[in-house]
Amino acid sequence: MRAKLFLMLGVFALSACGSGNSPVPLAGTNALQSFNRTMPGTPSVLSALKLTTVGSTVDPVTGDVNPYGLAIAQSTWGSIHTGDIVDCDFNDKANVQGTGTAIVLLNSKPGSKPRHFFSSGAIKGCDAIALSPDDTVWPTDYSANNAPIISSSGKLLTTEKNAIWHGPWGIAFSSNQSVPAFYATNAKTGELVRIDLSHGTFTVIASGFPVNGGKPGSILAPSGLNYVASGDLLYVVDGDNNALYAIDNVSTVQDHGITVDGLTFSGPNAADAHVVYHGKPLNGPISSALLPGGNIALGNTLDPQGKNLIVELTPAGKVVAVKNVDTGAPGAIFGMAATGTTPQNAKLYFNDDNDNTVKVLTP
Repeated sequence: MRAKLFLMLGVFALSACGSGNSPVPLAGTNALQSFNRTMPGTPSVLSALKLTTVGSTVDPVTGDVNPYGLAIAQSTWGSIHTGDIVDCDFNDKANVQGTGTAIVLLNSKPGSKPRHFFSSGAIKGCDAIALSPDDTVWPTDYSANNAPIISSSGKLLTTEKNAIWHGPWGIAFSSNQSVPAFYATNAKTGELVRIDLSHGTFTVIASGFPVNGGKPGSILAPSGLNYVASGDLLYVVDGDNNALYAIDNVSTVQDHGITVDGLTFSGPNAADAHVVYHGKPLNGPISSALLPGGNIALGNTLDPQGKNLIVELTPAGKVVAVKNVDTGAPGAIFGMAATGTTPQNAKLYFNDDNDNTVKVLTP
């Protein structure tokens, strides 16, 4: 398995490092050169955005519901086109938690209808999605306990079963040209794993993130990963501790280089880990998205007043906006992604589990 995976990862690494098929500009590319908690950040992007429904995420073939993972395609390959929303359902058509097996595609324009892309027990309980530059789909699957690789035409390349997985819960792609990689988290053990695309290796680089041991539908663990090329920085959302962390120089963090203990860090690379923000108004955040200008939006899943709040923070950890995006039952926000190059053309997409749709916030 490792030899097969190594060959495929080598292709993806070349794609990540090459100059062809340049991705469309995504939010966060003009973020900090390195982590700086004194940086004031940009004015609020979120406060000026208005809500629109893009379309249903119910798979037209399987009927699966409860969308969790969401990614935006940066290029056109296979069945996936630039700007497409790639979305996966966590539940089956009977709405049983953690039993969904489908990935759907939607055009990002309002009024879009879902297109069946892939379904298999190999992605049972899909909870997060990241894309390589050639639109190869990398989901993390809590119930199947793996992180498969699926081609842009919807073919399962490998289930990527590995002893390192313990309820995979979040994933992000790193475009670092020296160490192109995917980063994924484990919900049962609170670990952060680096999948090195150049060498086909899997390394636990951080451990000790708090987890609540919840069953599907109530899990809180490290998630909401976002990578910022400038500064080689990885954001990690801590839903159990209501916190956002940043890890600088993440591609150089060694095996078990960081241990998280509450809001403090130890280990050989502890100096690269920082608490960006902790506490209210964060309440059970799971998803996040980088916004133009470097701010980051986080989606709450718990709220004592029954709201579905998106919280916008600057890189320095200042709250600049809080927006309620669904007045229905709390816990509706799962999966977020943003596009745009300036606050004026920003678009923030998120899954709304109350009505099984993707919604978008636009100027």
